[in-house]
Amino acid sequence: MKILFIGDIVGKVGRRVLSGVLHKVIDQYKVDFCIANCENAAGGFGINVDIARTLLDFDINILTSGNHIWNKKEALELLTKEKRILRPANYPEEVPGRGSMVTETASGDKIGIINLSGRVFMDSLDCPFKVAVREIENIGAESKVIVVDMHAEATSEKVAMGWYLDGRVSAVIGTHTHVQTADEKILPGGTAYITDIGMTGPSDSVIGIKKELAIQRFLTRIPKKFETAKGIGQLNGVIVEIAKDSGVAKGIERIQIGYE
Repeated sequence: MKILFIGDIVGKVGRRVLSGVLHKVIDQYKVDFCIANCENAAGGFGINVDIARTLLDFDINILTSGNHIWNKKEALELLTKEKRILRPANYPEEVPGRGSMVTETASGDKIGIINLSGRVFMDSLDCPFKVAVREIENIGAESKVIVVDMHAEATSEKVAMGWYLDGRVSAVIGTHTHVQTADEKILPGGTAYITDIGMTGPSDSVIGIKKELAIQRFLTRIPKKFETAKGIGQLNGVIVEIAKDSGVAKGIERIQIGYE
């Protein structure tokens, strides 16, 4: 089974890139299932109904998210109604939506997805390590293949999660920081790992934001409204190959594609 996991989609440029290259990537790599992080898809901050529908129409099977999923008010209702969008599982139980699920590929093979949020330099939530074990216990009987989106700021927290879940899940995929790391590997227990898969959005930017605005913020420390950049785009992500009968990862490959 080949799974394409697309890095954080940022704004209009990210959506344009997907419209232009996603089908080609799916065909080239013979992808069976596609996951993408959508928390920055609407103007760089959050998600709304129309954009969620657009992304799912691009043949993305499941959308994961993170701390910015709440930036648009309509996300509360969207997460309640749209079962193909996940929010981090370590939010309180009263929060709309769900943090894990089991679904099927087009050929009927089961796949489980878990969405987690880190706590270092981020919101104070339930322990993602303990919640990960809980969610694995909830869905593990249904699917041998389990992919985890570890949406976190700190590299150390992501690396620790990879080692903690090695042999318990098929892949631990880091998102949130928008800069693709070059540490993709198969851990000893058979879990594919990468600290961050990067972003799908404007390449001529500071993690998706207009570079001039970001630079001024660093120079002056004066709060300034951020705007997503325009221009040339990029698709970042990984292709993970997993044995569907055992859930063991057989390979992980980074992809970086530019698109004008």
